[in-house]
Amino acid sequence: MITIFNRKELMITYSMEKQAKIRNLLVEHNIDYSISTLGNMMQSYERSMNPLTPRINPPTEYRIYVKKQDYEKAIHLLNENR
Repeated sequence: MITIFNRKELMITYSMEKQAKIRNLLVEHNIDYSISTLGNMMQSYERSMNPLTPRINPPTEYRIYVKKQDYEKAIHLLNENR
């Protein structure tokens, strides 16, 4: 189980495709991970207040974490699979 005490941030990306590729790579090599997503809620709120503003989804931030003990292995995998 990954907790805030035993995890290390592997990567931050705004690309859904890139985070999916990284997650698949981690699963293939039996590396546990957790992912945190964050969208820009204030921009969404401001757009909803003005109906004339085009609705553009703000980028979603994906933060991928692995266990500290798996960090070096995960970095090595990412570098091999660029």
